Amino acid sequence: MVHCYDEFTTNIPLAVLMDQDVLLARRHNGADLPQEHGWPLRLVVPKRYAWKSAKWISGLEFLAQDRPGFWEQRGYHNDADPWKEERYGPVR
Repeated sequence: MVHCYDEFTTNIPLAVLMDQDVLLARRHNGADLPQEHGWPLRLVVPKRYAWKSAKWISGLEFLAQDRPGFWEQRGYHNDADPWKEERYGPVR
């Protein structure tokens, strides 16, 4: 689970987090990220919809079982794979 300073959370499987194109960014072009772009730390997950690329990260929590994050609790898809058009989760 990715935790952010604005109380936002997003869940992401460790296998996805460890993908070669995933970044934990704190700088861009030699300068610290500006606050509006996620300072002090931003997660960039190119193969998932944007709500998985969290801004203002305050910590990572490693869970034994999946738990939905902020947007997933509000109906967004748990996996968020754009190639499968996983925008919204199943109707509950």
